[in-house]
Amino acid sequence: MRALVSIAVAVVVAALSAGSAAADPPPGDWSRLRMCESSGRYGTATGNGYYGAYQFDLPTWRSVGGTGSPHLATPAEQDYRALYLYRMRGWQPWECAGKLGLRADADARSRRVPTYAESAPIGGSPTPRAMPAWPGKVYAYGDCDPALRAWQLRMNAHGYAFQGTGCYYAETRRAVLDLQRANGINDSGLLGPKTWRAAWQGRAPRR
Repeated sequence: MRALVSIAVAVVVAALSAGSAAADPPPGDWSRLRMCESSGRYGTATGNGYYGAYQFDLPTWRSVGGTGSPHLATPAEQDYRALYLYRMRGWQPWECAGKLGLRADADARSRRVPTYAESAPIGGSPTPRAMPAWPGKVYAYGDCDPALRAWQLRMNAHGYAFQGTGCYYAETRRAVLDLQRANGINDSGLLGPKTWRAAWQGRAPRR
């Protein structure tokens, strides 16, 4: 009987281990890659045909949905496209990955399109976990403020796809209204202290 129990426990442990194996490379690997590729500079453009922190060339950038020039994209956007590329092709596109001995995992070449929330931890634009203090300003359509980035990036944890521009336009308004309606806040579309707190402490909006 003990043997059967031991076998059952071993099977459960093995299943749990297999389930947790599929995960993107840790942030430290991405940091090392950026330092090797570009000294970690998201805005680098040396004129050699490669751009940004991950040294995308334009065809590769566009193959994963990037628009414009990589080095002009926000850090969050560059992180997202880098993870997207990794899931399409693994570490193969980056010569530095071979030099650094970075190991591919189960997500490499999985062809599973990531969300912005999944890409946030790999780079310089993490999704804020602890709620920052409300900036003391009620935001309305058309407002731009660096402090608004924290709220936008937090909403990625609820399934949105913000790049953290800090500007209040249509996508932000949709998220504000969704969050207000989910939490019984007057759906004015104004991002005030109640709506700010709800992103961290309230009910997730239905999408």
